Amino acid sequence: MKSALLELSYLIGSVTFIVGLKMMGNPKSARKGNLLGAAGMTLAILGTIFLFEKKTEDGAVVADHVVPGIIYALIFGAILLGTIVGWLTAKKVQMTKMPELVSMFNGMGGACAALIGLMEYEHNLHHTGALATIIAGMVIGTVSFSGSIIAYLKLNGTMKQPIRLPQYNVINTIVMAGVVLFGAWVVMTAPSMTFLYLLFAVAIVYGILFTVPIGGADMPVVISLLNSFTGLAAAFGGFLYDNKIMLTGGILVGSAGTLLTLVMCKAMNRPLSNVIFGAFGGGDAAAGSSSVSGSIKDINVSDTAVLMNYSKKVVIVPGYGLAVAQAQHVIHELETILEERGVEVKYAIHPVAGRMPGHMNVLLAESNVSYDKLVEMEDINPEFSSTDVVLVVGANDVVNPAAHNDPSSPIYGMPILDVENASHIIVNKRSMNAGYAGIENELFFNPKTSMLFGDAKAVLTKLVAEIKSL
Repeated sequence: MKSALLELSYLIGSVTFIVGLKMMGNPKSARKGNLLGAAGMTLAILGTIFLFEKKTEDGAVVADHVVPGIIYALIFGAILLGTIVGWLTAKKVQMTKMPELVSMFNGMGGACAALIGLMEYEHNLHHTGALATIIAGMVIGTVSFSGSIIAYLKLNGTMKQPIRLPQYNVINTIVMAGVVLFGAWVVMTAPSMTFLYLLFAVAIVYGILFTVPIGGADMPVVISLLNSFTGLAAAFGGFLYDNKIMLTGGILVGSAGTLLTLVMCKAMNRPLSNVIFGAFGGGDAAAGSSSVSGSIKDINVSDTAVLMNYSKKVVIVPGYGLAVAQAQHVIHELETILEERGVEVKYAIHPVAGRMPGHMNVLLAESNVSYDKLVEMEDINPEFSSTDVVLVVGANDVVNPAAHNDPSSPIYGMPILDVENASHIIVNKRSMNAGYAGIENELFFNPKTSMLFGDAKAVLTKLVAEIKSL
């Protein structure tokens, strides 16, 4: 009876994962989809704790098996501790730090998969199939863990530059081959735990070597790729335990992460191999692009207010600078005021704007911007030619015309937001420093572009007040 109920809880949980993931494909239903998936996971966890039955090797249920009370106390104590830490961390995190939090959480998932391998190894020394599953899950989870920690350090600014060792591609390839061969040897010979810990250490080293050369501009892709690694490691855990919901969740995370990685690579017009081995976006990338010359012109808040107030159509391009300034609420107020005066306002969303997939969507949703106003790149680009004013706030590389005009630029061929086709372009930046990819932006020297310097929140607050006074 317990076994049937447990399988039913796993089935329900799996269905909630699939339906929840589908709902997360639409911003309007994403929150409900997330809650639905969390409810399914809660059901699966409780089912595992209370309905699990110990069985012998031939599948017979051990009728007199009793779980000591101390075990339940430890389990629920760990769950409570993890819930409190996770809840408080997610509740307090600023939107600018969300990519780092996602990377850290993903790393913890990889670490859990690695720990499963370390714990289950000695229990399966004589089962080659199970041993292969354990080693695969442990190695992939470990790479995801150490790689995610490096991604976290890059995103929070601790590691600002990519570390490129001489012939690092050759070194990485040798280490990767060594990990694979070492893992295969462990599966075939089942040596002592000492060698497993050594394999664990080598996998950590490879995860670090895999991530440190990759430049900052490619971090969204790397986060998504490492997320798929964690899902794959969890799926191996599902195979090991014959756990349907663990398998389903791992497959969903792994496949979704892989697809998202490929979509973002397509958005940058670069193959995944180029992202991994190119180390683009670390600050010296501009060395390969031609220098940009010309003059720039400033614009003040008063002139910007007049220009936007008497426009028919305004498109706002949000970027990481908007998140840094925590100006999402002010920009929503600006949008509201303009619409009250008959101006059509939309937001242009680039797939890799910000520091993680969907960063701008989440940022603007926090300030209650209508989902209908968030327009993806493919749909908004044809509208720029009929747009009176484009306001670029904190975005840089995703609006750089060098992607179209400069074959020597590292971003050449990357699809961008074609803001240069608008009648007037206003760019809000703190300074003329290059963007995250370290590349000079041709857009700033366009005759139609005016630079509105200053902190995004302060500037937008003054802009709102100025428009109100008109």
